[in-house]
Amino acid sequence: MLDAMNLRRPGFAAITVTGTNGKGSTVAMCETILRRAGYKVGAYTSPHLIAYNERIRIDGKAISDADLCAAFERVEAARGAVPLTYFEFGTLAAFDLFRAARVDIAVLEVGMGGRLDAVNAIDADVAIVTAVDIDHVSWLGETREAIGREKAGIFRAGRPAICGDPNPPAIIAAEAERIGAKLLQFNRDFSVERGAAEWTWRHGTRLRAGLPYPSLRGDYQLYNAASALLALEMLADRFPVTQGDVREGLISGVIPGRFQVLPGRPVRVLDVAHNAQAARSLAATLKQQRIEGRTLAVFGMLRDKDITSVIKPLAGVVDRWFPATLHTPRGATAAQLIESLAAAGVQPAAGYDDVHQAYAAALRDATEADRVVVFGSFHTVGDILAALGKG
Repeated sequence: MLDAMNLRRPGFAAITVTGTNGKGSTVAMCETILRRAGYKVGAYTSPHLIAYNERIRIDGKAISDADLCAAFERVEAARGAVPLTYFEFGTLAAFDLFRAARVDIAVLEVGMGGRLDAVNAIDADVAIVTAVDIDHVSWLGETREAIGREKAGIFRAGRPAICGDPNPPAIIAAEAERIGAKLLQFNRDFSVERGAAEWTWRHGTRLRAGLPYPSLRGDYQLYNAASALLALEMLADRFPVTQGDVREGLISGVIPGRFQVLPGRPVRVLDVAHNAQAARSLAATLKQQRIEGRTLAVFGMLRDKDITSVIKPLAGVVDRWFPATLHTPRGATAAQLIESLAAAGVQPAAGYDDVHQAYAAALRDATEADRVVVFGSFHTVGDILAALGKG
């Protein structure tokens, strides 16, 4: 299909990002810094929260219906009898749109894994692995080593391969060596130094000091930011960015559903955490956010996730649970969530037929001193954002 659409060498540079968690945040930081520097940037992410158009951004704006449909028509015309999956179809459309818009550089988020992902059809100038943990075991394997092998599949011979996981599985380095990629590992080749109000990024003799903490909340975002800065450093001969570009990009980089705090009382937090690693990060960030009252959790999940392992890190943080059925083909029912809560030693308040009912019940129960956390899936957060008109 790349050959049929003349996309084998699409004419733009590419940063490809994979990882169990942190992909979207890393893409957002690369995108905003590069845009601040004046480059025309394409960004491809998944899944979407409300509208499919969110997946393809050019100059920070979601693609229009007309442009998206025109790209789909070009893919359809080119494919002939070639069968394409939903994700392959959309990925080809994104590549086509970026070429048509003549973007300078595209920042591409892997859908799942890496080695066999459609995004990996294009050779990235720089590859980033953000974090490696257990998720999508039916497709990627049941261990960090097996999953790491799939993620390292986005590396390319002779090109920078960045790993932002502070404790990566050994397979990352082994695969980089086998492929011939130039591996750069966190705490070995680049690092961060935390300060009270600012932080410093280091890579060899190169440093950026006095940086503002990313607007995206959570300590783990510093690993993502450090990886994004190193990726841009690797491209500095073609896409130089100033200290001001970096500062402004870190401050302005926002992505819905990543510890998104809505204005008003009670405090309302939306987070798409849906695996154990993300749940641990969410729990840690909730502990850092000071509140006077209780924490009420509205959650819906997909049934093929390890639901109990997601609940356990949050069991000591959440005071009351509001499990809800997700009405998607893979959605878990409230009854299934209640079983997982019991397995984790937690007793829920009740089960709800959908996320909207659970959210309304939590708000009725909450006082102004309390906090309502909505998490567990892109579907869960997307439903609430759509209802609030905040997509």
